[in-house]
Amino acid sequence: MKLHSMTGHGRGQASRAGIRAEVEVSSVNRRQLDCSVSLPPTLSTLVPRIEEEVRKRLSRGRVGVTVNVQWSAAVRRQRLRVDEDLAEACVKALRKTARRVGLRDDFDASLLLQMPEVVRFEPPVREGELAWPVIREALARALGGLVRMRASEGAALRRDLEARLKKMEARLASIRRRAPAVLEQYRLKLADRLRLAGFEREAADERVLRELALFADRADIAEELTRLESHIAQARGLLRAGESAGRSLDFLAQEMFREATTIGSKANDAGIARDVVDLKAELERLREQVQNIE
Repeated sequence: MKLHSMTGHGRGQASRAGIRAEVEVSSVNRRQLDCSVSLPPTLSTLVPRIEEEVRKRLSRGRVGVTVNVQWSAAVRRQRLRVDEDLAEACVKALRKTARRVGLRDDFDASLLLQMPEVVRFEPPVREGELAWPVIREALARALGGLVRMRASEGAALRRDLEARLKKMEARLASIRRRAPAVLEQYRLKLADRLRLAGFEREAADERVLRELALFADRADIAEELTRLESHIAQARGLLRAGESAGRSLDFLAQEMFREATTIGSKANDAGIARDVVDLKAELERLREQVQNIE
């Protein structure tokens, strides 16, 4: 399965029976799925249906859906209403007032358009039900375009993440090679300090052996390296699995960062410290990229 980004855009159109719908869908990063729908007030009852269609295709991200609906001239003519009684009453009142204040009676038909509630367009009964099949078709096309874009960006993210995991493995291999020499270096430094202090038989001194054993225990990073290698293998598996890997990869990235920090604090070696700095730098970049994955 493909890995998907959470960033994308799609547009879809559909028309039927004098109704034309245009839907635009866009999405950006978000830990959960958050859907915002904008459509004409007369169609507000369709918001739950639109959100349900979005949930069928997407699992994470802040998603914005904008719906525009146009009705044909024939449909609009059916919605035209003229309140003749109200118009007659308004004209009579205006003429009466005009005579009273001495104005000329030059009213014409265009005056009706300026009278509130005289000429209006009424939505057809069950407007949402009439428009929904067309909106759903346009929405499906828009979501299809969005998903394709998210998949395309997801492929690029996967390549980037795999490259970063490879660099992290190289740092771990370097740390593994250097780790066995850390204890020996510490032993030599300890021996030098003891000789400078006048102690020549440090190797036979039980206190020296105890100090070396304590240091070896404190500096042992074998478990952390093994866990880090396991986390990298799991991350690769999630990348291959594809869909809905974002949350799991985010968790693994946090765990890898914790293990890297522990290695840096335990190793007590400048070379390993440099490798850990490089390792954590790659981890930071990986964590940033993981935030974009669905």
